[in-house]
Amino acid sequence: MNDMNTLICFILAIVTAFISAPAALKPDSPAENQPYVHDPRENPTAMRDIVVNPAAVYGFSPSPAEDSTLKDYVDVIDWTDPAQVAEARKQRQGYHDSLQELYDMIMAMVKEGKDTETIARAVSRRRNELRLESYKDDPDGLETVKKRNRETYGDEFGPTPDSLYEKYGSWDMVLVKALGTNSGMDACLGFYDEYYYLYDYEGKTGE
Repeated sequence: MNDMNTLICFILAIVTAFISAPAALKPDSPAENQPYVHDPRENPTAMRDIVVNPAAVYGFSPSPAEDSTLKDYVDVIDWTDPAQVAEARKQRQGYHDSLQELYDMIMAMVKEGKDTETIARAVSRRRNELRLESYKDDPDGLETVKKRNRETYGDEFGPTPDSLYEKYGSWDMVLVKALGTNSGMDACLGFYDEYYYLYDYEGKTGE
């Protein structure tokens, strides 16, 4: 993706997928270990962070491994308890819903003629803010995510646009990453099929 026309096509593809993606698993009806259509076990990124757990509501739970970015969530809730998982799922659904703001922001900035770097910087920063805002009623959860950010990115507010550019080498990829979501946590909370298009697209663009 080297020009604005390509960027616009990318945005439209993602927005279209976001709007039309099927709700494979509904929030109020956890599928007791019902297999996903898309198997999280085939996703190395997801499986770095989670383990297969037949007793868990959705068949997966955070991994305690040192390299797992979700290790601090192992004991945050009882992943075998439908009520606790449903509450965590509700919170994450709110976070996913809030990401629509990013798509609106991108489209508005494209119409204003902003360049890719400017858009990627703004969207990346706002993504970090939304992530923290999703814990506004959960101070313990907020501290957990800040701790994870410090350990993973060296900043409690999350990765900076410049650190993402240094890691991925282009502002297009910084934008892709800003629109992504943790596939491991989504698998633990029943969202894996619903947001699979994001992991699939991110994987293809990262090749």
